[in-house]
Amino acid sequence: MKTPVNTRAPCFDPLAIHETIRNALAAAGLDTNKGPMLGVTDTIRRALSSAGLPSTDGVAVARENVTDVVARVFDVWQESDGEAARQPSLDAPQLPVGTFNACKFTNPAGTRAYKLYVPPRIGASPPALIVMLHGCTQCADDFAAGTQMNRLADENGFLVVYPEQATSANSSKCWNWFKAQDQVRDSGEPSLIAGIAHEVAARHGVDTGRIFVAGLSAGAAMAVILGETYPELFAGVGAHSGLPYRSAHDIPSALSAMKGGRSGTADLSAFLSGNVAERREIAQAVPVIVFHGDGDRTVQQVNGNEIVRQAKRAHSAAGAGRVMRDSVHRGTSPGGRSFSRTVHADAAGRPRVESWVVHGAGHAWAGGSARGSHTDASGPDASAEMVRFFLSLPRAGSA
Repeated sequence: MKTPVNTRAPCFDPLAIHETIRNALAAAGLDTNKGPMLGVTDTIRRALSSAGLPSTDGVAVARENVTDVVARVFDVWQESDGEAARQPSLDAPQLPVGTFNACKFTNPAGTRAYKLYVPPRIGASPPALIVMLHGCTQCADDFAAGTQMNRLADENGFLVVYPEQATSANSSKCWNWFKAQDQVRDSGEPSLIAGIAHEVAARHGVDTGRIFVAGLSAGAAMAVILGETYPELFAGVGAHSGLPYRSAHDIPSALSAMKGGRSGTADLSAFLSGNVAERREIAQAVPVIVFHGDGDRTVQQVNGNEIVRQAKRAHSAAGAGRVMRDSVHRGTSPGGRSFSRTVHADAAGRPRVESWVVHGAGHAWAGGSARGSHTDASGPDASAEMVRFFLSLPRAGSA
């Protein structure tokens, strides 16, 4: 059930705050260009920046080292002028703007808000849909701004939906990938996110064979869970700085897994109950693309390697045990980050698993915009590469 929401502010919007203050001062006849009010604009900018929020002059700040379970306080760094200059100019020609509407979805597991982006132009064929799952402390608007996925939707004619975690479910707005009830089908958060995807697909005539899910950090871990629990719904998974399936069962084991420990996967039978009796690896051979920085100190790169290993095992099993063929390409992004890209293809030569290791990168979306949090503009464009990977896959059920 969808309930339109007319006004929601899940994140602070410093641009709107600054504009409101500026308009109020002007309406009061106060001139900020001279006299006692001189410099008030700069004061507001500095206050926003010191709070870790984007400033209004095009230079933004971002937070690093987010801990995707219990983090509350983050270090703040200021981008250099050179980094800010690489962001798209606000004066550059813009494509027609699509619609970005806020909605809610409810099922027996609860209620979650989400935002849906519909591009201004969709081709004659039913459009694809990409479900984007934010990381901890983020929201739909923040994640959309950082990943620039709406711009790619404009260019390629697909829809994007951004489910939002509720603070009542997790105070840091992390998806609860480490809880047993949120790791199985028809339960908890997987059922809510799958329900949102079903609802959007039905209302907007989406091609049900071209629905994909991607996420960052906690969102990436949940995307992996969704690929396993709803393989008939999601035709591909994108995991950026995430964790493998069932790598934890509570906060302590989640923290261990994030730091590279595998205690969460050692023996899940001690905590699993109900309709889940024992630990198992992923069984569904869903195509997966993985991005991870080898300098990530929040979620160690070994987790990305484990996602790839699990996926390769599932695809090999689906191919009657045939070994996948690997090819490696190394390069450097326009922003200066070197990377290694490995494509794992099945016996027919079809890419099924793709892995990007971004050298020196931390816990941030590669190639993202500084308008959103937890991004690294110097890396290869993870959003564009995920879109390429997803849209190049055979339509689910056709091969």
